[in-house]
Amino acid sequence: MKRSSLIPYIIWMVLFTVVPMLLVLYYAFTVPTDSGATWSLENFVRFFEPIYLKVLARSLNLAVISTAICLLLGYPAAMVMAGNAFKRKHVIMLLFVVPMWMNFLLRTYAWLTILERNGFVNVVLSFLNLPRQSILYTNSAVVLGMVYNFLPFMVLPIYSVLSKIDRGVVEAAGDLGANPFQVFIKVILPLSLPGVVSGITMVFMPALTTFVISRLLGGGQFTLIGNLIEQQFLVVGDWGFGSAISVVMIVVILLSMAVMSFFEGEEKDVALW
Repeated sequence: MKRSSLIPYIIWMVLFTVVPMLLVLYYAFTVPTDSGATWSLENFVRFFEPIYLKVLARSLNLAVISTAICLLLGYPAAMVMAGNAFKRKHVIMLLFVVPMWMNFLLRTYAWLTILERNGFVNVVLSFLNLPRQSILYTNSAVVLGMVYNFLPFMVLPIYSVLSKIDRGVVEAAGDLGANPFQVFIKVILPLSLPGVVSGITMVFMPALTTFVISRLLGGGQFTLIGNLIEQQFLVVGDWGFGSAISVVMIVVILLSMAVMSFFEGEEKDVALW
């Protein structure tokens, strides 16, 4: 490829990736003064106040729970789609992909009507003579919305890796006396770790910083880190503090990715040993 053909891509990356990141860093490390702006760590010091650390802890808790549920649900689904025993695996794939064709906001609004007091869930419970449940505007509703919206991002990377595993390796493990559980632990799971790590990353990052799901399904009952960033930019107008929170989130996400990559390497070493 000629260098001249790369120019549009370079310009695009500079304008919409590099420049915005530099602006976020600038606002994060400066505070406005009468003479303009001065370099300061005041925005970061403010973030580590107890009230904001509580918001961060709540966001991390819900993100970890949502990611864990997505992994528990997504891995078996990916194994079914990657296997040869189920002939209609493409139907399952379609069921995961089709909702993604719909607007993210509309999908979240749909859960409002499903979980509301007279929604589908409570209608079914009443039909079964079971007590109605107040699910909407709770942590459970937020987690449910995250799992529904981000589950495909867990399933598809794992499926992509599992479908490329050489079946001869799996069959060889069985021929050598390994039972199905041992084949899974010693062969399939280690080989699928790149997909698992990719899926965890793709779910954890948006779950940690989402604000639409928590605003609609949480009903404003509590604030997550994504809502806090949104408020600083769009409501309060404190771009410096909002940028500082964004930088902290970038660091948290990068650290989580480094930890997952480390454990991925450890698991591979154990498997090879």
